[in-house]
Amino acid sequence: MNSDFREAPQGATRLADWGVIRAHGEDARSFLHGQLTQDLIHLDDSSARLAGYCSPKGRLLASFVLWQRGPAEVLLACSADLLAPTLKRLSMFVLRAKCRLSDASSELPLFGLAGAAARAALGAESPAVAWGRVRRGEADLLRLPDAAGVARWIWAGPGLPAMPALAPEDWAWLEVRSGIARIVAATADRFVPQMVNLELVGGVNFQKGCYPGQEVVARSQYRGTLKRRAFLFESEAEAAPGQDLFAASDPEQPAGLVAGAARSSGGRWSVLAEAKLALAAEILHVGSADGPALAAAALPYALPAEA
Repeated sequence: MNSDFREAPQGATRLADWGVIRAHGEDARSFLHGQLTQDLIHLDDSSARLAGYCSPKGRLLASFVLWQRGPAEVLLACSADLLAPTLKRLSMFVLRAKCRLSDASSELPLFGLAGAAARAALGAESPAVAWGRVRRGEADLLRLPDAAGVARWIWAGPGLPAMPALAPEDWAWLEVRSGIARIVAATADRFVPQMVNLELVGGVNFQKGCYPGQEVVARSQYRGTLKRRAFLFESEAEAAPGQDLFAASDPEQPAGLVAGAARSSGGRWSVLAEAKLALAAEILHVGSADGPALAAAALPYALPAEA
């Protein structure tokens, strides 16, 4: 059991801050393949994937957990506060492609499932590995990477099996501890994918064709121009996405930006934030150089040598 929790998080919670975009039509996969950082041409019904949607300058406008229902339908789960502008922007580029985009949030409610109680309720047919996907009646069940040693799933649709309620803040804490940044309105257009380690968690495919911002993303990857990475921190004080971080050695210039933050039931805050590599070894502070201090914590995956 993680020391931040009185007992390991387990159960199910409605993901009220998520929404779902549906792409339907024979060109749905090929259209999205040309818009996102992920390979959708080779997506199959047994898998879910991470993906980013970038501006021409390579900055993430949204991030998705996506999966398909047959060859002509792709579902994209994203932050609810970005769904409308993302849907509008993507729709501008459909042009002659045989693809219809719509908001499917009311039809496909999303639930976050975690821990032993969820595992028992789901039974042996749940996906065994991260990013696996299975159909459960009218719903989809997606396996996410574990966080803080706790198994996680997303249930998309009706018919959720009975299980204990999970506090929304406990799910949010697990999301931060996973080290996978979900882009929200406060952080949209702020990060190149590598700045939040998106390629390290499988969200960027460098072998696929072009997409908006692809040249910037590739240059950051292969020309050594990346000067920022995402790190995991802990704090006794509250933090929120979009807050700047500062270092005492350079108090006038932000040293980083909070991508996600949540408080455990034990009271400590976990913070996923990008920071300048040159200042990452220093003690960083939230909001100002004399603001609450952050203590370094371990990500659940390894960073490249430059970090």
